[in-house]
Amino acid sequence: MPIKWLLHWQPNPGATLSSQILTEACSCVESIGGTRAGRWKTTLTFYRPMARDGVSASESPRDFLGVQLHDLPGKYYFILRAHRILLEADSSIQAVMEKLQSYKARVVLNFEGFQYQLGDFQIRVGKCVPSQSESLRGIMMEVEYLPLSSIEKSRQIMEEFVEIWQETVWKKSLPGHFLHIDSNFTDYGLHDYYTPQHTAVQYATCMQQLIAAVRN
Repeated sequence: MPIKWLLHWQPNPGATLSSQILTEACSCVESIGGTRAGRWKTTLTFYRPMARDGVSASESPRDFLGVQLHDLPGKYYFILRAHRILLEADSSIQAVMEKLQSYKARVVLNFEGFQYQLGDFQIRVGKCVPSQSESLRGIMMEVEYLPLSSIEKSRQIMEEFVEIWQETVWKKSLPGHFLHIDSNFTDYGLHDYYTPQHTAVQYATCMQQLIAAVRN
């Protein structure tokens, strides 16, 4: 699977988040030669444990996330961050969970926007919003480099691309910048060859950073 990096928008101190930043970010991709190639959406769900006979909700893992990736609609990924556990399942597992009633979806966040083709790169720029509202929680981008699947071999190329991207954003005089945070892949037993599991972990990391950025 091609390597991916996720970056999130980090506002300057005192700056507010707005949809105009998303519009300008899309404009930046087009200004460096990106061609729009449709829409995309990835969904991240926070699950809350439900009390069952003989088992209290407090005894179940509480930091429980589900991720459905835009490019793998038939798969579903569970992340228990406190235990560093990552599981892959068929997307039908969501219906099974509803019947079992062991966990209930507490918050559902949609990452959605536009996809662009730029040479050997695919760029996805989007917003993070709750499923039941249009309240903007964050802005992020997904950078995919198609020729390589090695995290280490692609690092220099990705760093050079991000540097060019940051210069392009800087010229817009926007109140902030896009930031890439390395995820702790090895904690989940993931190694150099990139897989969809790596992407799921990155979305969990990106979500944490977006929440922290909004709070600050």
